[in-house]
Amino acid sequence: MTDTAGKSAIPAAGTTGEGHAPADPFGPRLMAPLLIGSVLNPVNSTMIATGLVAIGHDFGVGAARTAWLVASLYLASAVAQPAMGRLADLLGPRRIFLSGLLVVCAAGLVGALAPAFGWLIASRVLLGIGTSAAYPAAMALLRAQSLATGRETPRPVLGRLSLAALGSAAVGPVLGGVLTATAGWRAIFAVNVPLALIGITLALLWLPRTRITSAEGGAGTGVRTAGTAGVRTAGAAFDPLGITLFTATLTTLMIFLMDLSRPNWALLPVVLVLAGVLTWWQLRRPRPFIDLRMIGRNRSLALTYLRHGTAYLVIYMVMYGYAQWLEEGHGYSASRAGLIMLPMSGAAAVCSLLGARTKGIYAPLVLAAVLLAAGSGVLLLADESTPLVALLLAAVLFGLPQGLSSTGNQAAVYTQAPPTSVGAAAGLQRTSQYLGAITAAGLIGLFYGQRATAAGLHGIAMVAGALSLAVLVLTATDRALRGRARTRT
Repeated sequence: MTDTAGKSAIPAAGTTGEGHAPADPFGPRLMAPLLIGSVLNPVNSTMIATGLVAIGHDFGVGAARTAWLVASLYLASAVAQPAMGRLADLLGPRRIFLSGLLVVCAAGLVGALAPAFGWLIASRVLLGIGTSAAYPAAMALLRAQSLATGRETPRPVLGRLSLAALGSAAVGPVLGGVLTATAGWRAIFAVNVPLALIGITLALLWLPRTRITSAEGGAGTGVRTAGTAGVRTAGAAFDPLGITLFTATLTTLMIFLMDLSRPNWALLPVVLVLAGVLTWWQLRRPRPFIDLRMIGRNRSLALTYLRHGTAYLVIYMVMYGYAQWLEEGHGYSASRAGLIMLPMSGAAAVCSLLGARTKGIYAPLVLAAVLLAAGSGVLLLADESTPLVALLLAAVLFGLPQGLSSTGNQAAVYTQAPPTSVGAAAGLQRTSQYLGAITAAGLIGLFYGQRATAAGLHGIAMVAGALSLAVLVLTATDRALRGRARTRT
């Protein structure tokens, strides 16, 4: 075990095991498997988009049913991210990282061989669970590596995780289209098998067997090799009832949000009751699934979740709503609308790299909120006669804050969360993002109805502008971002 100064009794990743320090403890050997694992969730989120029509034709189902292939992965990911993070904290990130990749392999095979549409839903749920292990496990492992080596995780290292997610989400529709056109839609599921096997091989070779533990007497934290004792401890600490209540709450909320044009108001009391029971149960547990007491005491972390979820609510409203309006409202073809949206992904990738190289977090997050508001203003003025250059500008204005928000809030969670709960905290960050995606889908349906119009786009822009100003206020008034949430480069 180590003390908080980081003197480790076990070799960190990249060491020889003979006391020789590595040239870079956060180098390619550590990062290669983490990056491969981290791309699987976002690429599966978007890759399915260009295969939905073919899947619907083959199984004789309509758009309403194929939409559940998208929603099921978001829902499974929203629940599984904090669950996998909790397990990574309890059992060790390497073990959970590998387990998640094994589930991805199984999910890929189920989807590729699916004899009926229901099997595809099952495959997407398994994909949501399996791919959710990588990001929180990576964050927990980086924190353990930091303690073991006595070095803070460099911001560019965190930025690579963010870039992997943004970049893979951007290429997902293109990859899905190529696979569907050349090998059929089943290849969208099958491609997960070789990717996961590569990740498993590299993880077995290069990821260290470490996890963060509380030091004896509760003083400080340490790093030790993850062993079988952790499995026995986790059994009593995992909280399956908490996970069940959390899943029921999110599922009911999602069903309500997915049809805001004809809201089923009877679901709201059910959501409130489930949320109340969940809160009551979590406050009773000595080691809950969602540590509400920790979040309540850690105001800066709670604000980061709120800021991240709200920012991504705006981003997802534009990502999906703007593209739909370009086709139906402005009259562009699907391919040309995709090209107009491409600068959004490119700007997000560039800003994630730039944001990762800044020393502070406050200024990039303030700038992100300002850019979201500016982009909302451009959309508020858009109509069928808006020139192409203005349409491209709008895409860029929403891409820039996507990259800044992703890296900035990720770095904030990394430093604001307790060392022994980094995995669970990182998972909850992703949950807040997925809640933003689910809410965005409901709002788009509310404003567009049967067809995307300029009036509907303006409604989206006004809501996006108001939320952007809220993000700006949340960021500007958060003093913790000015002095904390910094890592050395």
